[in-house]
Amino acid sequence: MALGTFGEVMGFAAEMVKQTETIYKMIVQRVEDPSLKDLFQALLEEEQKNLSQIEKTRRENVTEMILEPITGLHQEDYLMGMEGMDRVQEGDFLKIALRLEEQEQRFFNDVSDRLPFPEVVRIFRKIAQKKGKSIDKLKAIGLNQSLSQSI
Repeated sequence: MALGTFGEVMGFAAEMVKQTETIYKMIVQRVEDPSLKDLFQALLEEEQKNLSQIEKTRRENVTEMILEPITGLHQEDYLMGMEGMDRVQEGDFLKIALRLEEQEQRFFNDVSDRLPFPEVVRIFRKIAQKKGKSIDKLKAIGLNQSLSQSI
């Protein structure tokens, strides 16, 4: 489905972040490694902050911008299926988180390139930058785990 207006983009952004938040809540409950639990708790808290920022931005900019047309964005390009998430093993949590963070970073960067609203673009770019830092952290932890398992 095309995200053809500012209102649709903001609604989808909120839903995408809520989905990631739900996945991180599930992971925090299931992960046993204390350092990974702390990592996923931090990612969960960051998602909660992002959702709050998106909802605030949506409320503040809703009147004049909600029907502003946007082109070139489709939900399907940024969705991650939730099927089977409850059966995922702990060894896959980092891969899932990395995929979620990369997907959201790509979305917020893509949206930033298409929105004509500087204040919203600034917020989305900031979220994308934070996603980049999370991606780097997840990759470093994954690499460290791979190295320790191969020794």
